Amino acid sequence: MVKSDIAAALVQKRSLAPEQAQQIVEVIFASMREALSQREEIEIRGFGAFRVRHYHGHRGRNPRTGGVIVIGPKNGVLFRTGKELRQLVDRHHESRGPKKRP
Repeated sequence: MVKSDIAAALVQKRSLAPEQAQQIVEVIFASMREALSQREEIEIRGFGAFRVRHYHGHRGRNPRTGGVIVIGPKNGVLFRTGKELRQLVDRHHESRGPKKRP
C-alpha cells in the first residue's frame, strides 16, 4: 500500500474529492515527519508508536574485503506495533495457515 492507496480509500469510504483526500494524507505524513524530526514520539492507539532512536557509532567489517570500517553514529525511526494491530495480524496469519515455500 502506498500513499495514493490511502487517499483512494478516503475517497471511497468518506466520499471526499480525490484532491481533498490527497491533501489530508499529505498533511498527516508531513505532521508525522515534522514531529519525528523534532524527536517527538508519535502514538496512534490501536496501531502503534513511532520514536527516534540514536545509534552510537561502532566498528564493522567490509564483507567484501574483510577490512575494518568505522560506522558513524546515526538516528533511526523505530516502530512498535500496538496490541490491537498485533492481534489482528496474528489472527489473519493463523486463519491462512503456514506459508508454503516454492
